[in-house]
Amino acid sequence: MSARKIFSSAIAAVLLALSFASCVSSGGAGGKEKYCSRNLSEEGTKNEKQLVNFFMANRPDADKKQVKRLARYYISEARMEGINSDCAWVQMCLETGWLSFGGLVKPEMHNYCGLGAISAEQPGVKFETEQLGVRAHIQHLHAYATTEDVPLRNELIDPRYKWVLPRGKAPTVRELAGTWAADPEYGKKLDGLLARLEKF
Repeated sequence: MSARKIFSSAIAAVLLALSFASCVSSGGAGGKEKYCSRNLSEEGTKNEKQLVNFFMANRPDADKKQVKRLARYYISEARMEGINSDCAWVQMCLETGWLSFGGLVKPEMHNYCGLGAISAEQPGVKFETEQLGVRAHIQHLHAYATTEDVPLRNELIDPRYKWVLPRGKAPTVRELAGTWAADPEYGKKLDGLLARLEKF
């Protein structure tokens, strides 16, 4: 093969790679919009600042310091257990009404996913700290997203983990409808929030 053909092939390969990259990262502020996977066991793409900006854009009156803390916890805890932090974050936003709560679960319970919230007699599980509340949320997603051959890395604190049967029954956000929540539109709501998060 001539040097000219080799050079042309190399240029074509570079252009193809750039074209692919533009499909994954395009638009958004400064052209940095990234696709958020709907797979619960894939790594999240958003960093702390992006998660916080997304949240504050939807609830400007929230305690930004708390939102930053929670974003850090969600990223670190999700990474530890191999769970998608983007999916967990938008689920927290949906379940808590952007941390406004207002239902059975109260802010002081540090329960960010409605864990165990059934009735006034069973308002949900309470955790001692924000980080432990986030950890329990991530662990519960782990039960839905992974099979029994994938163990937790942190000590189990989710009291309802063992009741997720069969394990791995909802590997994507879409499949959380009718499993995690009775709402048939639950998966679509999470998908819509992820689509909005992609713009940050």
